[in-house]
Amino acid sequence: MRDLAGIVKAYDIRGIVPDELDESVARAVGGAAVEVLDVLNGPGAVVVGHDMRPSSEPLAHAFAEGVTARGADVVHIGLASTDQLYFASGHLGMPGAMFTASHNPAQYNGIKLCRAGAAPVGQDTGLAEIRRLAEADSFPVAAQAGAVEHRDVLGDYAAFLRGLVDLSGTRPLTVVVDAANGMAGHTVPSVLDVDGLTVVPMYFELDGSFPNHEANPIDPDNLRDLQSAVVERGADLGLAFDGDADRCFVVDERGEAVSPSTLTALIAVRELARVPGALVVHNLITSRSVAEIVREHGGQPVRTRVGHSFIKQTMAETGAVFGGEHSGHFYFRDFWRADSGMLAALHTLAALGGEPAGTSLSSMLTSYERYVSSGEINTIVADQATTMTAVEDAFAGRSGVTLDHLDGLTVDHRDWWFNLRASNTEPLLRLNAEASDRATMETVRDEVLGIVAG
Repeated sequence: MRDLAGIVKAYDIRGIVPDELDESVARAVGGAAVEVLDVLNGPGAVVVGHDMRPSSEPLAHAFAEGVTARGADVVHIGLASTDQLYFASGHLGMPGAMFTASHNPAQYNGIKLCRAGAAPVGQDTGLAEIRRLAEADSFPVAAQAGAVEHRDVLGDYAAFLRGLVDLSGTRPLTVVVDAANGMAGHTVPSVLDVDGLTVVPMYFELDGSFPNHEANPIDPDNLRDLQSAVVERGADLGLAFDGDADRCFVVDERGEAVSPSTLTALIAVRELARVPGALVVHNLITSRSVAEIVREHGGQPVRTRVGHSFIKQTMAETGAVFGGEHSGHFYFRDFWRADSGMLAALHTLAALGGEPAGTSLSSMLTSYERYVSSGEINTIVADQATTMTAVEDAFAGRSGVTLDHLDGLTVDHRDWWFNLRASNTEPLLRLNAEASDRATMETVRDEVLGIVAG
């Protein structure tokens, strides 16, 4: 019996091809998904999509074999971004499987699974059971195999997104888009085919070897080409997507990266204008400005742990209209509570396009940028728990300080806050700090890092 413990993560399956993840594993996962996602008693079919990595199409084909051997059908949408797969799952009312390793290097691949309506599948919601069944790989063969239907949903996906965020009537804009040789090169030409919008493409050729730079825009090194191009072209803004295009990062007209917290606040304001008084979910490492701005615009902020499963669960429980994470994931109630980098991009374009001629993105966002952040700082430690306790002991009892443990340790003060939390997969502690000014932020940051370093 195979052991899949190393590749079945908290929210998806991911590993090196073919050493950890090969076609036999994909086939077994397909068989397991039919049972755990209750396909035969429900819609009778699974929708499958894949990214541009050379291994993705063969893995998706093997998964489909595992599904059809159980008697269920497959709707194969071919090349897709992850949010395009979520659209198909929601639109068609079917469970889904997306073959991608997102921002990971070329030797990796993975499987993101969802239930019908793009509902997430994690360890506690079916992934552990899928692992168990796939490891055993002893499924009964159906008397009649299921069928595979190939269907192109790109046009429907693009029309659906443009129906949620209308760009008609906005002023002309020039936007540079860095697809990083990932799936945005497939989706952007359809979604951003809008009158008055000039798209300057960068690295739109689909290439899973990522010949220009890693498809991981959270790393500042991977934004440099885009930043230079925005300035050189005199563009209004730039957009950077990760490999499966479910995350979007924005660069302003000066070539400066825009904080995902700022985008969270901007999109929240737009959604609150549409749904007054709604709830907006944000994770606990977004800027303090997010909750402030949500309240100022009549909304109710809801704070969650870091991780898409917590955002989606909280949105489902509360009916929140929107959710944002500091990692560049943005979630929309009208998109089955799933994340879509492309929807975030459309909101940014619509907001700037609705401003008077001559208004720059940086000036439009000034009121959203109120604090100075450290960014996430990772430190390798020998003992996560002992180090966390040492930090807590150092700050507990100080005047004006409050502590909570929603996710790791958050220490809050009127003029500053920080969060320190342990990685689930590596011997790391992750620090995020923010303050009213840079000097204060650096003082807090350096004190915490000094304790962490021992």
